[in-house]
Amino acid sequence: MFEGVTKKGYGFLGVILGLYAAIIILFLTIPSPNTYNFLVRFFALTGFYCIAIATLMTPFVKEIYKEFGKPFMKIHHIFAAIGITGATLHPVIFAIQVSDIAVFLPDISSWIAFWELAGRPAFILVYIAVGAAILQRKIPKYWRAIHSMMYVVLIFVYFHAYLIGTDFDNLGILIIFTILFFASMGAFVFKRLQKMDIIS
Repeated sequence: MFEGVTKKGYGFLGVILGLYAAIIILFLTIPSPNTYNFLVRFFALTGFYCIAIATLMTPFVKEIYKEFGKPFMKIHHIFAAIGITGATLHPVIFAIQVSDIAVFLPDISSWIAFWELAGRPAFILVYIAVGAAILQRKIPKYWRAIHSMMYVVLIFVYFHAYLIGTDFDNLGILIIFTILFFASMGAFVFKRLQKMDIIS
């Protein structure tokens, strides 16, 4: 698995794993009242983190191949798969905890309620974006635009976490994920500029 990885590649991997370890350590400093709460929080943070890392990679296809010795999509898909798993288990476990499937339905009762529960539309958009990637050969003109909704997912998830997320009360976690969020948005802009040949 690690064949072909350069020293810089190991360095990047070390930063990614080290940052995740820091998140988990901070996460463990916040008590969970029960196992459900522990798992809901854990999968929320893991899902958000890995999806953010996957999006951050998108403008650096050549660099990823050079430093990791693997095709970009293989590395990208590892983080995306873990992120989607976390993003799925987070609401599923919460739905089991509260015995209510309404947790999957967007709340449009008010502007504040929508953003507090923005994880709900984010959950739907995740699977639309994933579906577009799976069907890319059948919709070659549109799949990239649809798949780009993952950036909208990050916006929804960030504000959902910021407004009602337990772990975002921890300053360290808030800072880490805020940096990740803005870095992901920056990656989106960077990639658009690459496509317009404004930057290389």
